[in-house]
Amino acid sequence: MDGSGSHGANRAYYDAFSARYEDHRGRNDPGGYHELLDELETEFLKPFGSGRDVLEVGCGTGLLLDRIGRFARSVRGIDISPEMLKRASERGHDVREGSATELPFDDATFDVTCSFKVLAHVPDATAALREMARVTKPGGHIVAEFYNRRSLRFLAKSLLPAGRIADGTTERQVYTRFDTPRTALGLFPAGLDLVGSRGIRIITPAAFAMRLPGLRRALRIAERALCDSPFASFGGFWVAAMRKRAE
Repeated sequence: MDGSGSHGANRAYYDAFSARYEDHRGRNDPGGYHELLDELETEFLKPFGSGRDVLEVGCGTGLLLDRIGRFARSVRGIDISPEMLKRASERGHDVREGSATELPFDDATFDVTCSFKVLAHVPDATAALREMARVTKPGGHIVAEFYNRRSLRFLAKSLLPAGRIADGTTERQVYTRFDTPRTALGLFPAGLDLVGSRGIRIITPAAFAMRLPGLRRALRIAERALCDSPFASFGGFWVAAMRKRAE
């Protein structure tokens, strides 16, 4: 995860979050809410990243790196949180500490640069996207996910109590922005063309809904059916794939 700008505060937030981050993720909740998100994100990424060199910006504990590594030629990760990175390293991933707005890589290093659930917590998301484009090769792709203001998720976050991520810490203690798909596209630098998009968590009102008996399977089926439909622009998470024009 990353949050440049309020750099130290966000590092402390995600370091604290790392202890509980996988409580309802991965093997701790197979088939659950977060696994569905991970599946839909990496399946969208796969056509762009198969057999290619991929960088994930804000890799957290490496759960998505596990999935990306199944189809990419190579995968690397960067994150602001040392505690998150410790867990990713234990998984055997090539990761390093750094900021989304100052990526420690040369120009045109990767075929694909991606970021999921991270840019919403970066105050200068434009700078982060500019950096992602810089380290991507001409003809390569930038895949970026945004929190969508036009969604049930935004309404739920506005009305429900803030989720607890550690003792004495809630999710409202980290910078968070919500964009519409249109405003999100305006954050990208020039020289990129939109080649695809996907909406994730379109009708699921809150994560706990997928823990209710009988709802999990129905919601999984519905979310898969809608993610690439005209309703995609209402996904709580909206993902855009941009192609970097050849020089």
